[in-house]
Amino acid sequence: MAKAQSSTRSVQTSVLDIAYEESGDASGFPIVLLHGFPDDVRAFDDVAPPLAKAGHRVLVPYLRGYGPTRFRDPVAPRMAEQAAIGQDLIDFADALGLKQMAVAGYDWGGRAAAIAAALHPERVRATVIIGGYTIQNVFAPQQPAPPEVERELWYQWYFNTERGRAGLAANRRSLCKLLWQTWSPGWRFSDETYNRTAPSFDNPDFVEVVIHSYRHRNGNAPGEERFFETERDLARRPKITAPSILLYGAADPLARPSADVTPAERAVFPALVARRVVPGAGHFLPREKPEAVSSALLELLRR
Repeated sequence: MAKAQSSTRSVQTSVLDIAYEESGDASGFPIVLLHGFPDDVRAFDDVAPPLAKAGHRVLVPYLRGYGPTRFRDPVAPRMAEQAAIGQDLIDFADALGLKQMAVAGYDWGGRAAAIAAALHPERVRATVIIGGYTIQNVFAPQQPAPPEVERELWYQWYFNTERGRAGLAANRRSLCKLLWQTWSPGWRFSDETYNRTAPSFDNPDFVEVVIHSYRHRNGNAPGEERFFETERDLARRPKITAPSILLYGAADPLARPSADVTPAERAVFPALVARRVVPGAGHFLPREKPEAVSSALLELLRR
């Protein structure tokens, strides 16, 4: 599918200059698409066109630490706890004057979408969450997972060491490419595809943002004082009351979805419309099966 005609713009919040791409009708109902780690706005190149064609305003921001997005304060600590990326989404919407929006995302972006929908239900009309409910209780020690799951999380333990920080700084492009290959084992992406996104990892804040994110969630780095109460709210697993569709890549080694909806999912998604495990997709589902994402959003917005 041809890429939607889009333009790269920037909007200022209290913390960031957020770069984003926009396509579609500027007066249409807004949809915000949120990428994960390690990725950028190119993840939604084939998701955006059907949404724009349907008359929606499609907004795809670069998260903090990625691409042209920059911290406004040159000496501010480069932090990226979950509450911060959730607030970035609300700040982005505020800066653009969006009173309400639909959101979709995966990985970090799925967490940001879930946080915004849970804590600001009046702002979010619909959600497509890829990879499940990943809002974290950062105050409780994480319990060990089965060994085969722990093996897939090696990068998180690596980033919690100084060797990992140095390794990410020295090998960011090759390390991130390895994660693409292992997290979506059936996806045969080209070097050209990867090289369109890899420059986003050259952002001067990328390493510090990534390291803080993975250390904070494991109790090995302090968060921002302004988010302490927000993190307390998130630790209670707030519900997402907007109509929602959950998507999972059947071959995603990080999510490892069950075949059917779980009681835990029902508990946090009381307005769950559908839950779909998408064959032939791994972790990078918007790239691998973009039509699954765009059709889910259009389904929710037609309700």
